[in-house]
Amino acid sequence: MNMEKIDHGNKQGGKVWGEIKKQQEAYLDDENKAILEEDLYKDEEDLEEKLQQYKKQFIEYDVDHSNDLDITDVKFMMEKLDQAKTHLEIKKMIAEVDTTKSGTITYREFLAMMLGPKSSVLRIILKFEEKAKLAANGVDRPKGPPPKKSPKKTFDELLMTFHR
Repeated sequence: MNMEKIDHGNKQGGKVWGEIKKQQEAYLDDENKAILEEDLYKDEEDLEEKLQQYKKQFIEYDVDHSNDLDITDVKFMMEKLDQAKTHLEIKKMIAEVDTTKSGTITYREFLAMMLGPKSSVLRIILKFEEKAKLAANGVDRPKGPPPKKSPKKTFDELLMTFHR
């Protein structure tokens, strides 16, 4: 898709920014629909929900809304996740996922990384962050009162159990 490039010198660019963002959302929605029709990840549970979640993640980290994650975008992502990496480490992370050898991560490559069988460093970091967010929001926490603690034994009682 041919996206408008952002003119960072344009101080009145809010309207253009909004249009670019709408274009990107529409493009990623079309990609998600195509993926659902392809049955590429048909065995994936809650695929539609996951695609929406990954679309949000992708948009959040695609700072320039170019529909791919370049070195700057991945660096921003890692810093936001408190996982700052060197330029070389980021290049290696991108190369692990970049099947088109473009030097960037497209939305399809991002989805393949998150939903596919192959594991990458970037995927591990993002999945870990995803679980941390769920835990912070109370998901996957045990329900009900905490388990009862066994009464503490004194030192003498512990000694007696070993001498029997």
